[in-house]
Amino acid sequence: MVAVGTTDDGPAAGLSLLSPEEEALIEGAAEGRQRKFRAARGCARRALVRLGVPPVPVLRGRHGEPRWPAGIVGSLTHCPGYQAAAVARAGEVAALGVDAEPNRPMRRAGMLELVTVAEERARLRELARLRDDVSWDRLLFSAKESAYKAWYPLTGRRPGPAGIVIEVGIAGRFEARMEGTGTALEGWWLARGEFLLTGAMLRAAAPNKRRTA
Repeated sequence: MVAVGTTDDGPAAGLSLLSPEEEALIEGAAEGRQRKFRAARGCARRALVRLGVPPVPVLRGRHGEPRWPAGIVGSLTHCPGYQAAAVARAGEVAALGVDAEPNRPMRRAGMLELVTVAEERARLRELARLRDDVSWDRLLFSAKESAYKAWYPLTGRRPGPAGIVIEVGIAGRFEARMEGTGTALEGWWLARGEFLLTGAMLRAAAPNKRRTA
């Protein structure tokens, strides 16, 4: 897997690399939206090159998800001041999602109760006692976003927040249980300055080994 992130949304982030098809996707959009789109696509372009894949347009699917080249899975994210892309070969990773959020508590009243279950809220209280430099509620939200971004392109299903149950570890890992499926995604997280970064993936099933006589 290859991940590329940047806090730059200027020319160094890849403004000049968009294809005409990609430019058409942001025609008429606000300037700020165009900068974020270009920067995220620039990250995607560099990530693909590092993976050994020639640059290609990264267009949108039916519900706005990025469309990757055949044999590639990936994810894009951006929040104010940061954008990133992660890609992997489908033979190694079946599903991949990433998300970036500001390292600040969620402010909307009732939001935490809306997007979590009781066991998640209990775990957040434990984590807050262990480490106070991480906005754990926002991290949990980000982990759910990463899991959703991995799950939807793989299955075409759109689980609600309570359909993804996150068990966050203190050392930069989490598990995302996709309720009702028996499937769990591997997750990782990072608190870097003013940003929280999360990623979730499902490894590709190993091919069956040929039996020998």
